[in-house]
Amino acid sequence: MSPPLIRVAALGKSYATAAGPFAALRGADLSIEAGDFVAIMGPSGSGKSTFMNLLGCLDTPTSGDYFLLGRNVAHLGKDELASLRNGCIGFVFQGFNLLQRMTLADNVALPLVYAGVERGARRQRALQELARVGLAGYADSLPSHISGGQQQRVAIARALINSPQLILADEPTGNLDSHTSEEIMSLFSELNRAGISIILVTHEADIAAYARRQVRFLDGLIVSDITTPARALEQC
Repeated sequence: MSPPLIRVAALGKSYATAAGPFAALRGADLSIEAGDFVAIMGPSGSGKSTFMNLLGCLDTPTSGDYFLLGRNVAHLGKDELASLRNGCIGFVFQGFNLLQRMTLADNVALPLVYAGVERGARRQRALQELARVGLAGYADSLPSHISGGQQQRVAIARALINSPQLILADEPTGNLDSHTSEEIMSLFSELNRAGISIILVTHEADIAAYARRQVRFLDGLIVSDITTPARALEQC
């Protein structure tokens, strides 16, 4: 039997402050299977962002274990974490994080630069991913020339460029109107149906409803873990 995509056991993270150690995450236990679509919820300061940073190998825990694809990565060094992050995980952020002076194709291809892929191959793969998110023909446009929803689609294409098994999305609809948010979430749903595991942070119940599982944090603890039928797909 294959191990879960993610398993965390007694995962904790503390930060040093002037008043002493602050426990942002206090012993999280959670398993996520390959193909899951999970929404992480909770108020500001609840620990959800700390948890996502640990899942994304952007930070290391103070205590506990984090198994990704059966490998305990909790205490890997920076270079090992970077390699794992670049090969297995795609990131989508609330603010898009596109480089304004680069074309959309070059933005999408950027992770391949770090992977040492040749320029022609980078562009070909970038064109494929832009077409996948409905932006064929926009390759040579600049981010300032397209809408916010289109910029988020570019960010999703960039997250897909290394064929990740997992996408981590941090408030991916936070800067979008309701109609555009529905389009982006429908796109995430389609990607999940294609086999990509998705974990997203959101404050919005209607966005969380697209996920089949909703995990809620409070004061650094997981206080609920509910599996429900996902919201019906809308055409994007």
